[in-house]
Amino acid sequence: MKPDWARLAGAALFLLPLAAQAELTPARQQQLLHLLRQDCGSCHGLTLQGGLGPALTPQALSGKSADMLRAVILHGRPGTPMPPWRPFMNEIEAAWLVKQLQTGVTNAQQ
Repeated sequence: MKPDWARLAGAALFLLPLAAQAELTPARQQQLLHLLRQDCGSCHGLTLQGGLGPALTPQALSGKSADMLRAVILHGRPGTPMPPWRPFMNEIEAAWLVKQLQTGVTNAQQ
């Protein structure tokens, strides 16, 4: 069976923008950390130890999958004060932010 080269080429072109977004610039990383500290911190506590929203420390997030955390960031939690942040970031940026939260990097930089 011969590969369908046109279909494969189309798929590659579709995925190309995602690959380009995979590398976040240092400036964008700083913007995301600022958003985390200021916007998320307004509910989750400025030190991310909890407030109106739950703590966002590595200990509090242990046992929660990165996919679930990314979905909560992007889509919010209906029926709670947690808004969707998709208008402000894409999937790759949300995944990067989850990694920062899970490793505690953001706490060390505050």
